[in-house]
Amino acid sequence: MQTKWNILVVVIFMYLPVSIDATILYVAAPLLSIQLQATHNQLLWIMDIYPLIMAALLLPMGALGDRIGYKKLAVYGSALFGLASLAAAFAASPAWLIAARALLAVGASMILPATLAAVRRNFPEERDRNLALGVWTAIGTGGALAGPLVGGALLTSFYWGSVFLINVPVVLIVLVLISRMMPDEKSHSHSPINLNQALLLMSAILLLIYSAKTLLHAGNTSILPVYFFLVGIVLLAGFVTLQIFSASPLLDRGLIAQRNIIAGVILAMISMITLVGFELVISQELQFVHNFTPVKAGMYMLPLMLASCVAGPLAAPLITRFGIRPVAITGLAASALSLYALSGTDFVSQRGTAWTWMILLGAGDTLALMASSSAIMTAAPASKAGSAGSIEGMSYELGTGFGITLFGTVLAAVYSSNVRLPAGLPDEVSSSAAASFSEAVEASRLLDLTSREQLLSAASAAFMRSHSVTLEAASLLLALLMLLTFFIFKPDRAMRRD
Repeated sequence: MQTKWNILVVVIFMYLPVSIDATILYVAAPLLSIQLQATHNQLLWIMDIYPLIMAALLLPMGALGDRIGYKKLAVYGSALFGLASLAAAFAASPAWLIAARALLAVGASMILPATLAAVRRNFPEERDRNLALGVWTAIGTGGALAGPLVGGALLTSFYWGSVFLINVPVVLIVLVLISRMMPDEKSHSHSPINLNQALLLMSAILLLIYSAKTLLHAGNTSILPVYFFLVGIVLLAGFVTLQIFSASPLLDRGLIAQRNIIAGVILAMISMITLVGFELVISQELQFVHNFTPVKAGMYMLPLMLASCVAGPLAAPLITRFGIRPVAITGLAASALSLYALSGTDFVSQRGTAWTWMILLGAGDTLALMASSSAIMTAAPASKAGSAGSIEGMSYELGTGFGITLFGTVLAAVYSSNVRLPAGLPDEVSSSAAASFSEAVEASRLLDLTSREQLLSAASAAFMRSHSVTLEAASLLLALLMLLTFFIFKPDRAMRRD
């Protein structure tokens, strides 16, 4: 008979490649822009199609898990994840890679609720469940933070597709572990899957994201994105209406009516937006501005990853002792302060300072995310663990997708408004160089050495300005969330030891 701790080991192996894949492409962006000739917008889509598709499908996959059992859901999801990884590894164009990443997200959307359901059902005691959730949170945040490091290490010796190919042997191991160590289950639910509502939500999100990126792109004069934005709003309103009046809504009204679950969703989503957004900023700056290699860029972010991994398990006893709200507020305060300090830090000349604030950021954000996990999963009954896990995962993935979109778009917008290109550049070079730093780097290859250096100097100065503005805005967002958390979280004395 397998123990719950053996099952936790399987959960770790299942969840780790899913979390790593959310950010593993950060350090591969320069190579993709060259080898696949991907534009800045295409790079953003390659990165954020994965969390956005996953977020939309997590809810029906959670309901499917409650119906067929999390073991079967884990098997199906892992197998699909492996096949999609093969497709992504051999992509020959940006469109192909975007499609493969979308398929990868479908598999991941099955794996994630299966991991949380396994934790919820096999750890009925509060103390052990908080510890297991701490490990789960550390794997989620630590894996996402480790993505650039893993990607950098692979790109040092192999081609860019190796960042996906590495998933295949891991998936094979996971399938063996699932079959041997996870218990079989009986059906716990007969609720509808509601795939149509999930597709409606997914369409609304993608249209809104597409229109936002296009409207803020430098030089865009088309009216079409405005129509797409309006259609996205209509679809989103239709989705919300269905959740209110439908006899079988995608969102479990019994779960989302609970105050701490709603608070946990908001906390997780905004925390992930800022964490992933910061990682996007620093990975691009290190490579584009400071000419770090992929592996050096990944190593630079190691303190952030280690702090997150350590803070996850340590958060569990803190929540048990003090409760959810104090831990969440403490984590948000630490994260907000860190981002504000990092907004004015030079990552090269002030490495020690940068690493100190990155450690505090990793620990603080993980505390906040652990508090959100505990709030959601503790408030949910065991019979709805899959659905609750999907709501939790949806908030994580929406935060990741929105973080890439918001930070990537704001970076490009602030860059475009601040860049001062040298005179005399060809029109096609000026047009590309004004759009984003990555496109400026690619366009500079068409120039002579002197003009190239002038262009890259101007682009670097504009990017550094966008670095400061973006991180300051993220710090303000977390400070506002900290105030909101104080009022929205219900004090839970049951989470404390007297």
